[in-house]
Amino acid sequence: MAGADGQALRGWRIGFAGLGLMGRPMAGHLHAAGATLALWNRTRAVAERQAHAGTTVCATPAELAAHADIVVLMLADTAAVEQVLFGDDGLAAGLAAGSLVIDMGTTAVMATRDIAARVAEHGVDYVDAPVSGGEIGAIDASLTIMAGGGNAAIARARPLFETLGKTFTHVGGVGAGQVAKAANQIIVGLTIGAVAEALALVEAAGVDPGRVRQALLGGFAGSRILEVHGERMIARRFAPGARVTTQHKDMRQACELGALLDQPLPATELGRDLYARLIERGDGDLDHSALIRLLRD
Repeated sequence: MAGADGQALRGWRIGFAGLGLMGRPMAGHLHAAGATLALWNRTRAVAERQAHAGTTVCATPAELAAHADIVVLMLADTAAVEQVLFGDDGLAAGLAAGSLVIDMGTTAVMATRDIAARVAEHGVDYVDAPVSGGEIGAIDASLTIMAGGGNAAIARARPLFETLGKTFTHVGGVGAGQVAKAANQIIVGLTIGAVAEALALVEAAGVDPGRVRQALLGGFAGSRILEVHGERMIARRFAPGARVTTQHKDMRQACELGALLDQPLPATELGRDLYARLIERGDGDLDHSALIRLLRD
């Protein structure tokens, strides 16, 4: 999917809200694919630094909506999505009937369904399409995209997904993408915890963790988490690809969904609490692989 040529989105008017670690390279790929791009970010200077020739930097989400037929949201959390859409000078004030909003962040499932219903009253389609792959995937346009929405809206968004991602799955109706992302973040968060405990044990036993990691990569314990995050743990290199605060938020949302559905998630609750402890000690802006710091200390 990734690697669409410079004509793939020519003629598209795309607004992009949220230029964080992942949003910046994602917006860049859309511009490179030929889209006419408008940008909004809570800190305007970030959007101005991201702007390319022909890019419009908007002062408010409402202004962003006026410059776009499709708006992509890559925001921090559910509260930010609701504020950008429905707050003062929000997107909803500027979206024309026939527009499409695509939320590519990780937003609570029930809130997503409510938001989709509210914008539908104005003739606006809504797709939830959270991603996996972190900053590396965003930079390489190799994201895994899991989407929820109607068939027509998904078909309309597909060329955009093909520009940003390596794999794309239409999981189901609105909210289904966020359910898939909750499952993804449970597996990621708990696997990081498993790798952190294993490597901490190896170090405590006085064995070379690099050699153990290499041995494990060739067996049944091998995983992308052990490959990438295990290397970060061993090197003690925790510049954020995905922050501890984000991992904690995602696991908290998964726990809240489990509670709403009366589905026990005991290991996820423990993982959520461990990431909370990292935040409490001031490590919230580190990469989520920094979980091993709790065990080493």
